[in-house]
Amino acid sequence: MADDMECFDDLPERASNHVTEEKAETAFQKCLTESGLFILQRADRKDYGTDCEIEVVEDGRATNIRIHVQLKGTERALNADGSLSVEISRTNLNYLLMHPHSFYAAYHVPTATLRICLAETVLRKYEHAGKNWTQQQSLTVNFTEDLTTERLGRLAELSSSATRAARNRRVEQSRAAPGDLIGLLRRAVPEVHVPDDPDSARQLLEHLYDQDADEEISAAFDRFMAVLGPEDDAMGCAYMSEINLGMSERSRFPDRIEAAVIHFKRQLSSGRYEQGSLHYTIGNAYSALGREDCATEAYKAALLEPAFANSSSLASQGHKNLGTSFERLGDEVRAVNHYREALRMNPLLPEAHYALAQFYVRKGEWKSALEHLDQAVFTDPIYAKAAGVAGWRANVLFNMGEGIAAFREINNVLAQADREPWVWPFFARLVASFGRATAENARQAQGFWHRYVDAHPDTSGGRREMLLATLYLRAEGQDIGQTYMEFLDKFVRHIKHIDNTEEAAFLWDRLGHWAQDEGNWLEAERCFRMAYDLAGGHYGYCLGTALNFLGRFEDSLPILLEQAEHIQPDAMSWFQLGAAYGDLGQSEQAIKSYEKALNLDPEYDLAMFNLGGVYWNRGSIVEALDIWRRAIERFPDHELTAKLQRDFPQFFPRDID
Repeated sequence: MADDMECFDDLPERASNHVTEEKAETAFQKCLTESGLFILQRADRKDYGTDCEIEVVEDGRATNIRIHVQLKGTERALNADGSLSVEISRTNLNYLLMHPHSFYAAYHVPTATLRICLAETVLRKYEHAGKNWTQQQSLTVNFTEDLTTERLGRLAELSSSATRAARNRRVEQSRAAPGDLIGLLRRAVPEVHVPDDPDSARQLLEHLYDQDADEEISAAFDRFMAVLGPEDDAMGCAYMSEINLGMSERSRFPDRIEAAVIHFKRQLSSGRYEQGSLHYTIGNAYSALGREDCATEAYKAALLEPAFANSSSLASQGHKNLGTSFERLGDEVRAVNHYREALRMNPLLPEAHYALAQFYVRKGEWKSALEHLDQAVFTDPIYAKAAGVAGWRANVLFNMGEGIAAFREINNVLAQADREPWVWPFFARLVASFGRATAENARQAQGFWHRYVDAHPDTSGGRREMLLATLYLRAEGQDIGQTYMEFLDKFVRHIKHIDNTEEAAFLWDRLGHWAQDEGNWLEAERCFRMAYDLAGGHYGYCLGTALNFLGRFEDSLPILLEQAEHIQPDAMSWFQLGAAYGDLGQSEQAIKSYEKALNLDPEYDLAMFNLGGVYWNRGSIVEALDIWRRAIERFPDHELTAKLQRDFPQFFPRDID
């Protein structure tokens, strides 16, 4: 019976590769545990190896920052150079390349060691081999680097930085309103993939710095730091990029600039770098931090170094930056001297021309300012510099009365408004100041404000200025291509977005004067009432006048009385009040009002003629004729003089030459 049971002990043999893979998994798990930087989240055996996901752990917290790993175990002999080669399928490499920072890990059983090779390292090797490897079925991974705790630390830091940057971009885009997304994308800094290989990262960083890619380097700063470490000389490029951004007030990381000061001061004592350039860079860092006293000392030290001082390109920039520091310290005389010295050494230095131009702008010497702005030609790819020059040139041109040229500068820069957030607000303030200085300016301003409102649909100030530009043109007798009623439709659409009641009241008042000029007193009264209801005060004068013209004297009287006695006690207010009293038959009050108007303005011709009219209407003929006679003598060419002489020739005979 026992022999019959022996057949059930005939079990499948365990494949030797399974044993090897288990050893590899055990060693890999042990390495992760010892590092304290990763946890193994998933391990699935495939026919192409063990597929793992490892998750970064920070301060004991899971992060969901994951890296894909292909784990291999092998007993094959090492290569002659001590490296380890493992064959993989090409599709397996494609599989790993789907995720950043994926890597191959290999456990060598005979030596009990773990090794690492990044998937992108395999890709780079085959891409640079000059062969059409994409048609191969299999590839060879060459392992030369041990998988250590330190190596895992670099990988964790790099992956964390890259993943958070990608997350932040997604969150920022998700938060943006659909209408703001295009501008957000245009302002976004291109993503730089930093390879997890010091030599490759170093070459990439130096190349980016040579191409003035300061913003791109700043965005990838933490990744470069993760790969290279703070002691690597190549990090000087990253520090200098951050300093450059700080000098133009675009850095968001002053702590990096503080670290840059320490980095470059340490290099001063190494003797490996030109001392003047190091002092100059340190000066730039201090200036970016707003520590101008320290900056001036560093710049002076740079200019004392022969190699720096004897280079016109370096020394001119040093004098310019030293001048900027003096200017910020309030010493404008020394600042200008250094700007001029910079141009003596390099007459084409755009930064020095730009600085001197701003000096002349502050003094109101527009011609000199324009001369320097025209020579501030920046050829580097930093758009903000050229745009800034154009902005100041527009300011100067406006002040010189050259509005058309100023708007030409503005229109050329508006294409960069999505990338440069300062463009719209800067030019909006400029056009608000000069857009109604002349009719030609106002015509150009109309186009600007239409574009501004299109870009900022919720704006109140832009809509106000757009309406004011049109109203100004009409008041100046310009053809605006619209009738009153056509403009009214546009006016009503925009004014409901103007949230300042005083500004809205002023616009209704201006519109009311347009209707008044056309003799449309019904519309004028409606507009003036809107202004008066919104802001009261002096807008009552126009409303009261309109009511007088419409014969609504009972309505106008209390408004005009308030104007004359309290708000606007001038001759015109008393005149309109007199007109209201007179038409209501209140002759005594009318007489007093006209007399007050004449006391305030003895040359007020209508007030004198109307005063005589009030006396005439109440039967005081002698007083009326006396006042009219004095009015005719004072205003012989007035149309009412001719009317009195025509209607009462017996009292006021015409002179016959």
